[in-house]
Amino acid sequence: MPAFLNFDTLIELMLAIALSSAAGFRVFVPLLVLSAAAVFGHVDLPTDFDWIESPQALGLFAIAALLEILGYAIPWFDHVLDVVATPAAILAGTVMTASLAPEMDPLVKWTLALVAGGGTAGLTKGMMNLLRGTSTAATGGLANPIFAALELLVAATLSTLAVTVPIAAGALVSGIFGFLAYKLWRFFEAYKNRTATAPKPP
Repeated sequence: MPAFLNFDTLIELMLAIALSSAAGFRVFVPLLVLSAAAVFGHVDLPTDFDWIESPQALGLFAIAALLEILGYAIPWFDHVLDVVATPAAILAGTVMTASLAPEMDPLVKWTLALVAGGGTAGLTKGMMNLLRGTSTAATGGLANPIFAALELLVAATLSTLAVTVPIAAGALVSGIFGFLAYKLWRFFEAYKNRTATAPKPP
């Protein structure tokens, strides 16, 4: 059976896409979870990615995740972090997908990693940036720490499910995308209605 039809390959890709989606919520949380899973032998990574399963990488990811969590708890500073975190999320999604992809031609692997992993992370991050912007506009940033806590919860849950029950993680990703798309549609509809009913200047 070709590799792309293999059930194990499907599971690996679901794991990769779930982790990439989690990177759109918090860049270093899924990297931390993947590194921990590799260090403790739950996930077997290719030789090229042995650096992810080293204790040193695990420690660095833990420190980076903590700093990221603390940074997003500060209103307005979270928008500054988004500028840096967006390309970082795309890079993280690409690397994680490449590390979990089955053996294939390197060009095909990295193209798949960029499109599937980086694309998923970038799309998720872009949606969250828009929702954070609406939260800031509606509450002056006061609700942003709550929003950040929810992002962290989703990132941690999605990352944990990805390395334990990839199928459930894949289903959760589908639900998250559907929910985010619905919330954004509702926001733009409300904005369009407000614009249509606003009094016209004389």
